Amino acid sequence: MFRSELAQALKAMDLSVSESQLAQFCTFDEALVETNKVMNLTAITDPKGVAIKHMADSLSCYDPAYFKDGASVLDLGTGAGFPGLPLLIYRPDLKVTFFDSLKKRLTFLEKVVCDLGLTASFLHGRAEEMAHKPEYRSAFDIVTSRAVARLNILAEWALPYVRTGGYFISLKGAQYEEELAEGEKALQILGGKVAEVRPVRLPGLDDVRAVLYIEKVKESPKKYPRKPKMAAKNPL
Repeated sequence: MFRSELAQALKAMDLSVSESQLAQFCTFDEALVETNKVMNLTAITDPKGVAIKHMADSLSCYDPAYFKDGASVLDLGTGAGFPGLPLLIYRPDLKVTFFDSLKKRLTFLEKVVCDLGLTASFLHGRAEEMAHKPEYRSAFDIVTSRAVARLNILAEWALPYVRTGGYFISLKGAQYEEELAEGEKALQILGGKVAEVRPVRLPGLDDVRAVLYIEKVKESPKKYPRKPKMAAKNPL
């Protein structure tokens, strides 16, 4: 059921995958559903829901124009591995770092990545703190995020990690236009510029969502991100 739903969805999205990649997606699905019984990873566990709302949704941000060969990708607030792990299955050449504040989620992902025969890095910590470490600041070609926070908050956490000329790619829901207007000032302050807004309709779903491609056009001021919880309490 999961396999056929995903294969059908990816075909509708013009994304071509091999049988071995489909098998990897199935392994990820099985691990997600099984681990979710003892760890809160997702509210969506039915085969069609996982196939469309997690896997296909994660791949809706994929575009080779942005994801260059061997690009370094930081998956911010990865949670159960979205969108980072579907992207890594689809493009195993990507240098993906899964980033989360909960260690147990990263432990889960580390095992899944190993079981899939893939290679990735794992970073545990708070976005507001790790961005001030030289090895992570302005260090990534792409930062991805999905269902983490509203754009005016999220931009402060994400853009400092992106190298100048790289992209912050954010998967957003139906309120994306409102979030863009609300986040305009934050993007300007943090050195981001909207390169593309791509509305998305997932196969079999009526809701409209969008992928925001935000280019890092200049360095983020050194004081950002501010101390933990400040961005959420007082967004830019």
